[in-house]
Amino acid sequence: MLLSSKFKLPGFILILAGTGLTVLYFGFDFRFEMPVLAVFSSFMETRFFTTFRTNFADELIILLFISGFCLVVFSKEKNEREILREIRIRAVYKTIIIDILLLVFTTLFVFGGGFMAFIIINLILPFIIYLILFNILKSKAVKLSFRK
Repeated sequence: MLLSSKFKLPGFILILAGTGLTVLYFGFDFRFEMPVLAVFSSFMETRFFTTFRTNFADELIILLFISGFCLVVFSKEKNEREILREIRIRAVYKTIIIDILLLVFTTLFVFGGGFMAFIIINLILPFIIYLILFNILKSKAVKLSFRK
């Protein structure tokens, strides 16, 4: 149930676009004002089903990263083999354990703005952890297959 390997390139392009926009947003105070529909909004007052103008750059960054990482993570390898299925499962399992440990650690020892920053980063952190673990496990499997 994976996407074709052709989806990896657009995924990487979206990740690069998200990275570039992040640099512009934090480094140069990039603003992208537009009207939005909010199901729930709680700034000065709490409102439901309302529209207002806001800086959409931070939401756009998150959307670029999530969609890019989803395309990369859920795409097949060019030479998809049966062993990769087992490697994917092991990588997902280890990713969940690592992410839960990081969440517990952060909940216990990080407070305020740092905690909120971690929660936002945690929207894409599991993807990053998975890709690192998957590629490490895949390279180990390749090395083992060459030894045989």
